[in-house]
Amino acid sequence: MIKIGKNGIIKVHKLTNLYSLTSLDLSGCTSLTSLVHELANLSSLTSLNLSGCSSLRSLSKKLANLSSLTSLNLSKCSSLTSLQHELANLTSLIELDLSGCSSLISLPQKISNLSSLIKLDLSRCSSLTSLPHELKNLSSLIKVYFMNWSSLTSLPKELANLSSLTKLNLTGCSSLTNMPHELANLSSLTILDLSECLRLTSLPYEITNLSSLIILDLNNCSSLTNLSYEIENLSSLTKVYLVNWSSLTNLPHELTNLSSLTILSLSRCSSLRSLLHEIANLSSLTEFDLNECSSLISLSHELINLSSLTKLYLSGCSSLTSFPHEITNLSSLRIVNLSDCSHLTSLPNEIANLSSLTKLDLTKC
Repeated sequence: MIKIGKNGIIKVHKLTNLYSLTSLDLSGCTSLTSLVHELANLSSLTSLNLSGCSSLRSLSKKLANLSSLTSLNLSKCSSLTSLQHELANLTSLIELDLSGCSSLISLPQKISNLSSLIKLDLSRCSSLTSLPHELKNLSSLIKVYFMNWSSLTSLPKELANLSSLTKLNLTGCSSLTNMPHELANLSSLTILDLSECLRLTSLPYEITNLSSLIILDLNNCSSLTNLSYEIENLSSLTKVYLVNWSSLTNLPHELTNLSSLTILSLSRCSSLRSLLHEIANLSSLTEFDLNECSSLISLSHELINLSSLTKLYLSGCSSLTSFPHEITNLSSLRIVNLSDCSHLTSLPNEIANLSSLTKLDLTKC
């Protein structure tokens, strides 16, 4: 392995005879403008890291000769405008990181030839407005990251053909307004992150087909006002995040049937006034986050049926006036945060019976 991180490096001719080299790290070489053709002679190279080479404008076509390459990191190569079509010949490539390539305007159609690709990161590619339809042929893809891709307005329905996909991260895609119905065909998907998709107005009804989904993150989806009724059929869901849903006034009925749910975060849902009695159905819940739910006046007595609960966060619930006496039934409770609950006047005496409690925060009460 060779790691070179000096800003002043402009050319790398002297490395071309290192035929046994397997890893080359040129990250942070901000003066590097191009790669010499001779690098293609490094036939044993499996990892090439060009992260942060902000002056790199082009890649040599002959890089396609690096038949052993499994990892190519081009993140933060902000001057790179396009990729050579010949790169599609890197059939051993497993990871391709293009995050932060803010000048990249297109992907080669032949990207579909990267048959071994497992991870693709296109986060913060702000000049990239669409994806080639050929992406659907990357049948080995497991993880796809489109984080903070502000120009992305829609997803191609062809993504539904990525049958091996387990993680789809669309955090901060602020121009995305809807999800294609066809994405419900992603039967292997376990993590769907749509946090901070500010213009997303709805979820497709077909989301119920995501039978393997474990984590659903909808934090800060300010235009999303309700959940699809079909979400209640996602029996594998263990974690749901609905942080900062300002329009949410009651706990969605759709959530109360998720018997496998272990973590539920409703923090900063400032209009949330009450919890449904059906919350008692969430028998697997271990962590319940209601921090800064400033309109929450009381807790449902059915909360005491959450026998698996270990963490209860109520910090900043400034309208909360009381705590249910039956809290002693929560024998597994280890952490309770009631800080900044300015209207809470007393705690039930029974709280002393919580033998598993290790942390109780009453700051500024």
